[in-house]
Amino acid sequence: MNEKANKSGAFPLKDAIFLGFCAMFIVLTKAALRLHLNISGHSMFFLIFFLMLARGCVKYRMAALFTGLLAGLTAIAFGMGKGGPLLLLKFLFPAAVIDLGAFLAPALFVSTPKTLLLAFAACASRFISDYAVDYLVGMDKAIILQHMIVKSAGGIMFGMVGSLFIPPVIRKLKARGIID
Repeated sequence: MNEKANKSGAFPLKDAIFLGFCAMFIVLTKAALRLHLNISGHSMFFLIFFLMLARGCVKYRMAALFTGLLAGLTAIAFGMGKGGPLLLLKFLFPAAVIDLGAFLAPALFVSTPKTLLLAFAACASRFISDYAVDYLVGMDKAIILQHMIVKSAGGIMFGMVGSLFIPPVIRKLKARGIID
């Protein structure tokens, strides 16, 4: 995908369509994984994969954040979660961390150790949104901390596994000339 916008300064259509597809795949996998697997954090696998893929393929600075915003708004529209509008934070915090990581290290998505570290940070950022939801519900702070540790540990594990697929996918897309 193009690193530069077209001459008018507008965002390229093919990049916008790609980000929209990544957002839809996040929502579709979240809907498909609504099965009660009793495995905490299993949806982070696809969330981190598609957010990193969006940012790795589209060189726009806020690509992951835009994808997370689209996915979050779609999930809210379909009523896919507990927390109402706060559900949006569960998509935006990891996306913001991924964009920040890509800003600090541009060649990040071709290195497996770097993508693992970024996935860890992105998944850990959901601590904040989980805390906000639990606090607003009125839970005791000790219970909130225990709930966040259990919920985040699985999410971090699945997110890191999802990030392992990013470097080979990005390398193959570059080798075939699909992205720059």
